[in-house]
Amino acid sequence: MKNNLKKLSLIIGTIIIGIALFTGCSKKDEIKDAFNIYKNAWIKQDFKSMYNMLSVESKAYINEEEFLERYTNIYSAIVASNMDIQIVGEKERDKKSLEIPFTMTMDTVAGKVDIKDYKATLVKEEDGYKVKWNESLIFPKMEKPDDKVKVEDYYSKRGSILDRNGNFLAQDDIVKSVGIHPSKFENKKSEKITAMANILDISESYIEEQLAANTNPDYFVPIVSVLQSDSEKLNKLSTIEGVQINNKNSRVYTGGEAFGNLIGYVGAITAEEIENNKDKGYSQISLLGKAGLEKVYEDILRGQDGGEIYIEKGEEKITLAKTEAKNGQDIKLSIDPELQSKIYSEMKGEKGASTAVDPKTGEVLAMVSSPSYDPNIFVTYKTKSLSEQWKKLDGQQFDNRFNNVYAPGSTMKLVTAAIGLDAGALNPGETMDIKGLDWQNNSSWGGYKVTRVKDPGKAINLKEATEYSDNIYFARVALNIGADAFINGAKNFGIGEEISFDFPMETSQISNDNTLSKEILLADTGYGQGEVLMSPLDIALSYSALGNNGDIMQPRLNIGKNPEAKVWKNAIKAEKVPALVDAFSAVINDADGTATTAKVNGFNIAGKTGTSEIKKDQKDESGKENGWFVAVNTDDSKVAISMIIEDVKDRGGSGIPTAMVKNVMEFYLKK
Repeated sequence: MKNNLKKLSLIIGTIIIGIALFTGCSKKDEIKDAFNIYKNAWIKQDFKSMYNMLSVESKAYINEEEFLERYTNIYSAIVASNMDIQIVGEKERDKKSLEIPFTMTMDTVAGKVDIKDYKATLVKEEDGYKVKWNESLIFPKMEKPDDKVKVEDYYSKRGSILDRNGNFLAQDDIVKSVGIHPSKFENKKSEKITAMANILDISESYIEEQLAANTNPDYFVPIVSVLQSDSEKLNKLSTIEGVQINNKNSRVYTGGEAFGNLIGYVGAITAEEIENNKDKGYSQISLLGKAGLEKVYEDILRGQDGGEIYIEKGEEKITLAKTEAKNGQDIKLSIDPELQSKIYSEMKGEKGASTAVDPKTGEVLAMVSSPSYDPNIFVTYKTKSLSEQWKKLDGQQFDNRFNNVYAPGSTMKLVTAAIGLDAGALNPGETMDIKGLDWQNNSSWGGYKVTRVKDPGKAINLKEATEYSDNIYFARVALNIGADAFINGAKNFGIGEEISFDFPMETSQISNDNTLSKEILLADTGYGQGEVLMSPLDIALSYSALGNNGDIMQPRLNIGKNPEAKVWKNAIKAEKVPALVDAFSAVINDADGTATTAKVNGFNIAGKTGTSEIKKDQKDESGKENGWFVAVNTDDSKVAISMIIEDVKDRGGSGIPTAMVKNVMEFYLKK
């Protein structure tokens, strides 16, 4: 009997202990579940749900509006993201509460915040466990309502873009923010709005809308930003009572439209761009390179903003996180600003592109796309007059043409001649007897024929064929070379090769499938039609070899990054260069040349005109034509310039870019 009683007592005791343990575990799980609700809301910055988890006593201490306002202001100011909260233990305070130590990490405007000494007390109430809140649950060092979280922003400076002389093409500077002080603007308000609109060339309704959106007559109402250099506008505006002109930090550009597509511009970052660059430290107030070199070199130019987050407790300052600002790096270009501007002004708004290089160094002296835009428009404002101009352009000012590839037309004849000389398929002194204005190799060509503009009535050599720009001659040279040798020879000029360069360029090609398996395609490629495509840079580099003993230098734009000149291609054998210089100088120097108007007194210029046809087939009379001209001074060579002007048919052909390049060459060689 006694043994049975002992067994029963043992069983009952075990049950009681088990119930106690289970109850204890259930209680702790319930508390942790409650804290996890609070924690998860905190991580999501769902401050309303956080407030719902506060104890009755805490809600009496701080009301919902104040709680939401305080957390919202703090977390938006520190730009909190990537929050993580980890429970690191537990401590029972009494039968109705439990203390939970935890850590928090998050990314902020001042860098990573890592706090290891948070403590949350949860208390038992009728509807479950709730958080007993005080200021230490904002940050542990906070104790009183008067303890404040402060943020000091350290702004970085974006790197500048400099020309070859070290002058600014893009820099962080000051613009003038033109606005209105409403209470001082009331007298004769309508007349003042009209005067402002006329001076700024904007609509009166825009000014009225900005004023209508303002809620305080003593608040400054910004209207537009104006460049400091626009002194005439600023002086007129300053005479209007109630108009206020303040300084404003901004990106500022030099050179106007001539540099638009090359330099590009910065703009306010979008939500999508923040998401696409979420690991790079951008915020809602960041600026981002949107086009041109501002976009290409964004990671180098942009600075890293810093800041400090601290608790202010009376006179005491407790730093939570601090990161110093890091300025962006400057970029020094090889661009000659005078040459860039001269080329753009010569192009007179024509659709086209031009590139100039130094044959001896490979430095790119100019890269121009026309029409273009002034990058300052994106940091100031667009006038009504400019809006009308842009409407007519229909976005063409933003089409960057200098990095496009085009059919090179007759400018390809230098490449064909050089390959022919190298392969032994062409002797510059030998003549080729060609009859008539059209030709085909054999009957397998069907109705297709290569045509030429002029029949000189005699057999012609390389110099004469170049001078007359004889398509049949160069088509036959290409066939004599053969497909494989032609392709390999073209590689010596970088054709078909992705060029290593400081600006993204479309890659040239010898054909769509990189072969010349069809005889007609090989013949057409010899004079720059077929499927061959080259950029203005490719063509300028090809002709630069005539001024550099047959070598093409590695093209360089960012000379701060690439200070040394290096040979890129041994394009033409040195002993073959004089024959080619003689032939392509005849284009300009001889009376029968196609570019005699390009002669610059005192300088030997070699070059070539070109017309590339854009049409469906040989019989198509409605197709468009692009005009080319490329030139290089061959003695003590300083510059090679290529230029394409689009849609020149029946209005001057390649004579249009020829006249423009002649003026540019004369300007540059004689300056």
